[in-house]
Amino acid sequence: MYVSEFSIFAPGLSTNKDFLDWANCKKQIENEKTSPSLSYTDALFRRRLSQVSKMTIEVVHNLIEKTSIGLDTKIAFISFRGEIEKQFKLNKSIIQDQMILPASFSLSVFNAPVALATMACKLQSGYVTIFPPEQDFAQGFVTAVSSVLAGKDDKVILVYADEKIPEEYNLFAPSDCPPLAFACVVSSKKLQSPCVEYSIDQIDKNVYTFARKHLNCSQVNCERK
Repeated sequence: MYVSEFSIFAPGLSTNKDFLDWANCKKQIENEKTSPSLSYTDALFRRRLSQVSKMTIEVVHNLIEKTSIGLDTKIAFISFRGEIEKQFKLNKSIIQDQMILPASFSLSVFNAPVALATMACKLQSGYVTIFPPEQDFAQGFVTAVSSVLAGKDDKVILVYADEKIPEEYNLFAPSDCPPLAFACVVSSKKLQSPCVEYSIDQIDKNVYTFARKHLNCSQVNCERK
């Protein structure tokens, strides 16, 4: 299978050089709530969106702009924590107020980021959401691209996104999981844009390791062209 260049977002990194420096451990992602502006969307639409939803929309939008992929392409969304901050606020509201506001609930569900991305980017096909066990990105990746591996689809849009973990979880949360989102096209055929060929056993379990390796491999392929 072939994986396109990333459309990627992470707090504290903005240029291609920033991301390559991060890939080579020369820079770090800031563990903060910075979000993309989404200036191409309506202000009312983006007003109540979380960091993970904004990051998801941004990387999908930029991928479509970069690759001109068809809007009828299916999309697979991988996340380890989903709308964790909105879920925390929802649980807090249940405990303190013993009630849930419908609007708060609708934006807190696991599929909210990818559903919002399909709306913002006018995608016309379906989506799936994947919650891999034990933060195993490799399992999530294989599940996400299973239709390509089985020959049912020529390509899919794969998206990974996780936001900053609320400070209230600091005692329990891993300290090495800063916010990150990326989107790419995974295809059974070689893509016209720069891409990297993978077999299933080459996909790393750690999402940050995979992202770093892919950024470096994509850069090598760009230089060869």
